[in-house]
Amino acid sequence: MRRLISSGSPFEATAGYSRAVVQGNWCFVSGTTGYDYATMTMPESVEDQTRNTLATIGKVLQEAGFSFADVVRCHYYVTDAAFADRVFPILGETFGTIRPAATMVVCDLIRPEMLIEIEVTALRAN
Repeated sequence: MRRLISSGSPFEATAGYSRAVVQGNWCFVSGTTGYDYATMTMPESVEDQTRNTLATIGKVLQEAGFSFADVVRCHYYVTDAAFADRVFPILGETFGTIRPAATMVVCDLIRPEMLIEIEVTALRAN
């Protein structure tokens, strides 16, 4: 059974996507940025954006019946290579013992205030 999860972001309805899609034991979380979706505000620092992003992903995983411990793959997108050393410790707080496969890419994001975007894939153990 396919289940769609929303974070309440207006981007989801406008662009026609779900924050997450659950299919069987899999949960695919879309690229998530540092917005506080309740207020649609974006922190200025990449560190605070990373914390907001992980908080949103954590809520979505929980709603879907998963946890960070189920994450098997992460994609990190940052707008500046110098951000890597600034966000690694924050990512390590969440994923340090889980150790999913991960890739970080330096690229532009769709809004100038966005400094990091994270997407994850989770697999629930049977």
